[in-house]
Amino acid sequence: MQTARRPELRRNDYTLSEEQQDVEAVFAEFFLRESPGSRVRDAEPLGYDEKLWRSLAQTGAVTMGIPEALGGGGASVLDLALVAGAFGRHVAPVPLIEAAVALRLLARAAPDAAGPWIEGAAGGGRFPTLALRPADSGGAAQLVPAGAVTGAVIALAGGELVLHDAAEPRPPVGNQGRAPIAWWRPSSGDRVVLADGDRARELYDGAVREWKLLTAAALAGLGEGALALGLDFVKDRTAFDTPIGAFQAISHALADAHTAVVGARNLARKAAWYAAYEPGDRRELVPMAFAYAVQAATKAVTVATHVQGGFGFTVESDVQLYFRRAKGWSVLAGDPRAELSAIGDLLADRVRS
Repeated sequence: MQTARRPELRRNDYTLSEEQQDVEAVFAEFFLRESPGSRVRDAEPLGYDEKLWRSLAQTGAVTMGIPEALGGGGASVLDLALVAGAFGRHVAPVPLIEAAVALRLLARAAPDAAGPWIEGAAGGGRFPTLALRPADSGGAAQLVPAGAVTGAVIALAGGELVLHDAAEPRPPVGNQGRAPIAWWRPSSGDRVVLADGDRARELYDGAVREWKLLTAAALAGLGEGALALGLDFVKDRTAFDTPIGAFQAISHALADAHTAVVGARNLARKAAWYAAYEPGDRRELVPMAFAYAVQAATKAVTVATHVQGGFGFTVESDVQLYFRRAKGWSVLAGDPRAELSAIGDLLADRVRS
């Protein structure tokens, strides 16, 4: 796919370019059409729809962040954030973020070895995923996102960035968010060293930051989707011959949650803009975006559930699909409150420098 050229640096205006608006619109339409609530339900409990994954791959979304020289679309992380927002708004049962981030990491670390993986993922086939925490020296297991639908994991272990490739996916672990997570140990699978030393750490840390950035965009989209369901409900449900959305206790709660979600979306886009065009500056924006998106999405799904009354707490309501995923996606990388310490450290580094 064609992507926008690097724009003039804009520190106070992050308006999307015309091409970026087109990217957002295309994928908003794709997920609206291909990921209705019924399809999300049908993909449970694993949380993966293989047919949808192949359809998404055909759009180029999975490999759009790979350099064109390696067979990708040459898109920026900002473009990917726009796709992640649309993905989150419809809680699509596909491992888009994990695959996109791991493929970009593989392309940076070992371009010569990345070709077969990029080609396979572009066809909706096998792809690597990312271990979000460094592997323990003792070989302790950790939960890996998308580990139940792929056998390949990129991890940092003992100062080396390693691709572990097992023949089969691992057994899924049941979870509230219906994410296809699985336990993984660094001793499993064939082992290929991609980088070592400082370069390995730098590449790995950058990939984890990208995962958090794209997940922040997805959580903001999730919040938008949940509020849309809540708004539809309060327009139709009446009390005293009046739509309940006209009552201040409901309309004010929805407005507050909407304000938080829009703020989370804009902060994620700002962080993505800096990551794409000034990656060495404002590094605190990524943990800020992730931490705030967790809060905003949690608020949005809570309000959307409450305004539906008793119905919102039943499995018949689509809002519960969003509620459970907001909770589940937020903790895949650990306690999101740890981002507050990261923000403080990065701001302190800015002052010292």
